Amino acid sequence: MEVTKDTQIGELLMEDFGCAAILMGAGMHCVGCPASQMESIEEACMVHGMDSTQLVNALNEYFQAKEG
Repeated sequence: MEVTKDTQIGELLMEDFGCAAILMGAGMHCVGCPASQMESIEEACMVHGMDSTQLVNALNEYFQAKEG
């Protein structure tokens, strides 16, 4: 999966729930909240005052490592 700033949180979690650990490690403890499911990574990062580029890079590294 190629993660971008426009990827929705719900889409990401449906692809691989293991991403929840990355999101929560970055400070997004609301991954189970129904309202967060339709937010893009960029929107969620703005709400939490985070750098979306850093989170997107971490998620893409996770998927690349999984694909081997």
